[in-house]
Amino acid sequence: MSKNTRFLLISLPASISPSNDHDEALTALRSAVTTDHGTVFPFSIPEFKIGTLDALVQQADELAKLEAGCEAVVGKVGDSLRTILEGDEGKIAQQKTVNDKSAEQYLKSFHWNKTKYQANKPLGEIIETLHKEVTSIDNQVKDKYNSYNQIKTNLTSLQRKQTGNLSNKSLSNVVPASLLVQDSDYLETHLIAVPRTITKDFLRAYETLTPMVVPRSAVQVAADEEFTLYAVTTFKKHSHEFIHKCRESKWTPRDFKYKEGGKKEESKELERVGKEEKKVWGEALRLGRTAWGESVMAWVHVLALRVFVETVLRYGLPLNFVCGLIRTTSKLAKRARSSLDASYSYLGGNAFGRDKKGRVTKDDSSTSADMQAAGHMGDSGEYSPYVCYEFEIQ
Repeated sequence: MSKNTRFLLISLPASISPSNDHDEALTALRSAVTTDHGTVFPFSIPEFKIGTLDALVQQADELAKLEAGCEAVVGKVGDSLRTILEGDEGKIAQQKTVNDKSAEQYLKSFHWNKTKYQANKPLGEIIETLHKEVTSIDNQVKDKYNSYNQIKTNLTSLQRKQTGNLSNKSLSNVVPASLLVQDSDYLETHLIAVPRTITKDFLRAYETLTPMVVPRSAVQVAADEEFTLYAVTTFKKHSHEFIHKCRESKWTPRDFKYKEGGKKEESKELERVGKEEKKVWGEALRLGRTAWGESVMAWVHVLALRVFVETVLRYGLPLNFVCGLIRTTSKLAKRARSSLDASYSYLGGNAFGRDKKGRVTKDDSSTSADMQAAGHMGDSGEYSPYVCYEFEIQ
């Protein structure tokens, strides 16, 4: 889906057509928008069980919060997919489907999922079902991606030990046992990585760095482009001080204990964690793909409920309304709404008027407080004479 695509979900009373006919009302809506500003598609919303007016007002507030939560979860799942696919927009787009359709195709062909969200249930129960589902999706994705990130971090750490320099890489295949003093009650061998630019300083100073450094004990173990690794023997009671002084001199003490078969053991661990990372990567990708589709589906159903509840509050009973989905762009959305305002400002009563040239004007000063208190201001905080929710799916 294009990043510039925006949608308007509109509800209007069927009385916008002289015959009160649903199909004619949809045709009237198409004429009001025109193809210059967007394309109108029918959007089917079933009739739900309606409770008291107080309950509807409360549910309108709950749905507004739930929709914001749905949008946030869709965004977080999208971010997780972006992370695991390393920002490859082509691959990310392939994962973003709803019931094996693109999000746009799903919206254009929307039908209420009566199996998943039973329309014959009270509105409060449907809202609670959607809330639980979205929360569950959020938690599952969070747990799985945290698990993947932890394994990825472990793998990166193990790989760095194999490929880094002598100041941080594994020394299992670098240091032979013969260079180390082992099982001594008094002596201890330290491995020090010294930047190659200051090895002369090290060799000149290490014997006097602390008391009881074994003279001429420094042995070069290995070297790379950045560091030279030395083995130095000291008496154990001065080991802590020697290590501290090394750090002060910009030399890096390496914490290393020789272990028979250590190199082979590290290779096995790297292979094991590598396989685990691939396994969890696949699980995270599959979950991300499923979760994105399910969270978008939940979001669209919440939007449908918002339109229905607002329609009842706005137009009253008996219900006779037409709902349309307008596909437009970020630039054209404002023009589409202006066209709708021009055609249906009369639905807003005193909230809308016309100037001397016949242009629609809003009398915000006289209506904003009342409309906001009644819950008719919409997400943008601006009153609209018809039910309208604007959104985009990234």
